[in-house]
Amino acid sequence: MAPLYTDENFPLPVVEFLRAFGHDVLTAREAGNANLKIPDEDVLMFATRNERAVLTRNRRDFIRLHRLQPNHAGIIVCTEDPDFEQLATHIHEMISAETRLKEKLMRVNRPAI
Repeated sequence: MAPLYTDENFPLPVVEFLRAFGHDVLTAREAGNANLKIPDEDVLMFATRNERAVLTRNRRDFIRLHRLQPNHAGIIVCTEDPDFEQLATHIHEMISAETRLKEKLMRVNRPAI
């Protein structure tokens, strides 16, 4: 399982489901980085230094960062999905299908209704 780092706006219930699947997930709050208005570039740098893929719903900014700074531990951008278990399942399935996340940008989209 890949080590993950969530930015401060990522839903905690999704984190809990991912942990139940066996993923090592560190949240911004647990890392002491919550409510500090840390720039996205620094979020990515923190995750990269700690060899963790970033898990975020901030799609636009992190897709841009991937283009500017492709040497990272991985970026997983997700669409908004009120079904937290479904979102966690999609993330889990996508990660499990990969041999490594380093320098990859992965997109998890909510299924069309």
